Amino acid sequence: MTTLGQLTRAAYGIHIADQIALVSVPLFAALIFDAPAEIIGLLIACQSMAHLLGSIPFGILVDVYQQRTLVIGATMLSLVGFSGAAAAVVLGSLFWFGLSVALSGFGIVLFVLTTLSIIPKVVAPKDLGTANASIELPRALASFAVPLSIGIAVAHVSAGWFFVLAAVGAVAACFFALQLPDFEVAPNIASEGIFRRILEGGKYVMHHSLLRAILLCAIFWNFAFSALLVTMVPLIRDMYLIGAGTFGIALAAFGAGAIVGSWISRAYGTRIPPNLVLLFGPGVSILASAILYLLPAHGPLVLICTAFFILGFGPSMWLIAQNSVRQAVSPGQMLGCVNAVIQTAIYGVRPLSALIAGAYIGTTSAQAGLILVIAAFVLSFVVAAFSGLRHVKSYESLRTEVSI
Repeated sequence: MTTLGQLTRAAYGIHIADQIALVSVPLFAALIFDAPAEIIGLLIACQSMAHLLGSIPFGILVDVYQQRTLVIGATMLSLVGFSGAAAAVVLGSLFWFGLSVALSGFGIVLFVLTTLSIIPKVVAPKDLGTANASIELPRALASFAVPLSIGIAVAHVSAGWFFVLAAVGAVAACFFALQLPDFEVAPNIASEGIFRRILEGGKYVMHHSLLRAILLCAIFWNFAFSALLVTMVPLIRDMYLIGAGTFGIALAAFGAGAIVGSWISRAYGTRIPPNLVLLFGPGVSILASAILYLLPAHGPLVLICTAFFILGFGPSMWLIAQNSVRQAVSPGQMLGCVNAVIQTAIYGVRPLSALIAGAYIGTTSAQAGLILVIAAFVLSFVVAAFSGLRHVKSYESLRTEVSI
């Protein structure tokens, strides 16, 4: 089996486990620990904070240490976290449950960052898009199938089994990670100071026209999407006047769109010019949000699902394409830091967006919140359209270009 095949199988295990945790945490907190809304919010924050706090230090580790060891360590870290969460449920300890959930989240972050740096070492530049799609597809499938499965199973299976299943997923990921070969480690990097490496990664991103455009495009898009998630529940309740369960169905449609987008990128990515995908993702996001804005009261559920399918479809292709651009233009010894800087910015803007959107909707209306969402999606597209991203014809060409 190829190295990419082993990575893909490990990705299935780790992303299924991660999705089980994402869906199960609020269920466990409410059903087993009888936690109030504030505690549930804190537990969910523990999961997302792993991305915010772990990306930079883990990005440095990825550039400095043996990446096979880091992938194995990431799966083991997640395994300890998921197992600890299952044990905390049995013991009835909310504190250890929250700590274990956070620990598993750090394992996921390390796995994702390490995988992004391994891919350029095992495939040719022309195959970066296909390889990234292969790694992204497990996450897309898990984000669609796991919430639906848990939604069905929760009425028939004890919730205590969910984190046991997550631990099994981490075990599977660890098994495939152990099959990976050793990878080349850049020499004479470990002696460099941590803060110097962080600054170098940030400067490289800001000074490179393509990476800077990717960063700004991702910030605006994630601001818009987080604001949309805050907007949707009051929008469904006060404007569309349909059942609150519509939100869950819409998210399932989003997951389905991500699956289709990832599959197309894997099957046909080498035939589609990257610049089309890099503009298509932000562009169709404007269309999707406009559909939601124009829907009348009692708006058809099919149109709401269509909008969320589009939001999963186009941006999933964009995510794969921009990952490939990052890998093509970043020096191998700096790729971990570059990815970490971009990931930190993305996960930093999400809670900020949620706070701003919540405050704005509270003083205006859900309809006004959609205008904020559309404006941020427009800015995301404008950044991409007026940058060098529109000139990227192939990933191979980026290997010989310093900047566009």
